[in-house]
Amino acid sequence: MSELRDLYQEVILDHNRRPRNFGALEGAREAVGYNPLCGDRVTVYVRVEADTIGDIAFTGSGCAISKASASLMTDAVRGMATSDVHTLFAAFQDAVTGRREVPDDELGKLAVLTGVREFPSRVKCATLAWHALEDALARE
Repeated sequence: MSELRDLYQEVILDHNRRPRNFGALEGAREAVGYNPLCGDRVTVYVRVEADTIGDIAFTGSGCAISKASASLMTDAVRGMATSDVHTLFAAFQDAVTGRREVPDDELGKLAVLTGVREFPSRVKCATLAWHALEDALARE
């Protein structure tokens, strides 16, 4: 189990140091997520084409978990139907809060973040970008 935890930490640190899809997208829907308790701030940019995520990116600053989560999220949802994004977010939220066990294959690479359930104060860090994405998708 220690080796798996080490791998998860390595993935989180990699996505924090070199976040994927980092930068603004002109002409995209956008929404800001802010956690005043720790200062994490993320802006999610999303282009929706025929109810599918055509392109997605983010900017912002915060802890390693919030940046890694935003990076992993953008990789996971690109090309996905918006209805599937909502389903994935619900599963992710269940997994990181410990509401239910979610199989790793349902989460894909996002499973590396499920360890935050052991640290309730970090759940907001892991879900911040997801809430911003939900807000952006609600905008027309």
